[in-house]
Amino acid sequence: MSDAQYIHGTAPDEQRRLAELNRLTNPAFLDFLELRPGDRVLEVGSGLGILAGEVARRVPQGRVLGVELSTEQLAQAQPAANLSFLQGDAHHLPLESDSFDVVYCRYLLEHVADPPRVLAEMRRVLRPGGQIFLQENNILIHDLWPACPRFAAIWQKFAALQTRLGGDALIGKKLFALLRQAGFAEIRLSLASETHAAGEAGFAAWVENLIGNVASGRAALVLHGLASEAEIDGAMAELRAFRSLPDAAAYFYWNRAAAVKS
Repeated sequence: MSDAQYIHGTAPDEQRRLAELNRLTNPAFLDFLELRPGDRVLEVGSGLGILAGEVARRVPQGRVLGVELSTEQLAQAQPAANLSFLQGDAHHLPLESDSFDVVYCRYLLEHVADPPRVLAEMRRVLRPGGQIFLQENNILIHDLWPACPRFAAIWQKFAALQTRLGGDALIGKKLFALLRQAGFAEIRLSLASETHAAGEAGFAAWVENLIGNVASGRAALVLHGLASEAEIDGAMAELRAFRSLPDAAAYFYWNRAAAVKS
């Protein structure tokens, strides 16, 4: 990530939240990627390197490189025989052109200062005929039942905060336009559902992820005058109560896009 400020930081609690989010969302994303055993793969915005490690196991004759700006995140990443990591800015990838068969990012474009520039860089390092895969947020389509109005109010403020910090919490719905403007061809859109009901394996973990989002954004929300400590506490208490309801359900989806470098 570059000029835009990452809302959630890299504190240990946030690292644990990200690790759990990987556990919840990696299987579907791995199926979304169209990997071949010998592919050269680039992950832009590797975070803790958990997903890159799983990708590396799917390309045993290939290689995977993860690029990440945060040195705190990179310190947690674990290289392997066909997996390495590099500190770098997604806006200025320190890599040669036409070097990779597959390039992807996930939960990244919402945070960067210049998404078109990042996509241009991803296209540059992709070989002709290579594929790009994206998965991004449009946070305001999140819905809970029974309704959680205090959380919903804070969630709206998150979108405003991300805009104020130079990001875009709604970028998921813009992927088609961004890829088209970047010069990609054969663009395919899809959704990755996150539907979790009380009693199911992922329900408590998904609600904990929402609580962790609010907790890690607390300081920035207060600093920018978007929410008070009391409002944030109320939203978190509401989510904790929601987690215990026997008839509760959460509905969300990630926006996905795949395309080809012509």
